[in-house]
Amino acid sequence: MGMVYQRVLLKLSGEALMGSLGYGIDPVVVQSIAQEVAKVVSQGIQIAIVVGGGNIFRGVKAASAGMDRATADYVGMIATVMNAITLQDALEQAGVPTRVQSAIAMQEVAEPYIRRRAIRHLEKKRVVIFGAGSGNPFFTTDTTAALRAAEIDAEVIFKATKVDGVYDSDPHLNPNARRYQTLTYAHVLNQDLRVMDSTAIALCKENNIPIMVFDLSVSGNIYRAVMGESIGTLVGGFCEVS
Repeated sequence: MGMVYQRVLLKLSGEALMGSLGYGIDPVVVQSIAQEVAKVVSQGIQIAIVVGGGNIFRGVKAASAGMDRATADYVGMIATVMNAITLQDALEQAGVPTRVQSAIAMQEVAEPYIRRRAIRHLEKKRVVIFGAGSGNPFFTTDTTAALRAAEIDAEVIFKATKVDGVYDSDPHLNPNARRYQTLTYAHVLNQDLRVMDSTAIALCKENNIPIMVFDLSVSGNIYRAVMGESIGTLVGGFCEVS
């Protein structure tokens, strides 16, 4: 089994950075992610990262509590940049050259998002972390991951979560929930399986970008995913529902 991907996009939720904490960033978790990404980079794989901000601020939740939705989403975008800079520091301490590109201008702490510059960084074996979502309210960081993956010609999206794949029902509530090995885009959309939001799935389908959903908490899973091991659920145009 060899490396099956050369350029990948890793989607990290903000909640994944919390670890066992109820809020914020767990330095142990961030350092663990950095070490795994460093191992992938050492194999010559180009890797970009989109990180969420739910460990600091969730725009949808704030909007439901009465805050203006667009304003809440902008605050959430800023939270993703905080996570991106934290992850950048951990990666560089692990010896990995890293650039943060923000979709909202923050010139003192991050580069502006420029597609060609991002691709050039990747070609130079730098990890690129995309912060501030797409720069627009009403769009999730899942949609941003699909958009950036298409823009940089990534071969796959790795969606690192707190569960080991996609189930037909909530495995925390239903002990008999079935985990899928493979899924089509259409099945995900038709069954509303919430792998990613529907806009993100549609973007991946249109651009034929497969999505691998796996458990981030298992040590070594990022490396295993890049190696092509079946460690979660693969969503793609050539998949069967199984």
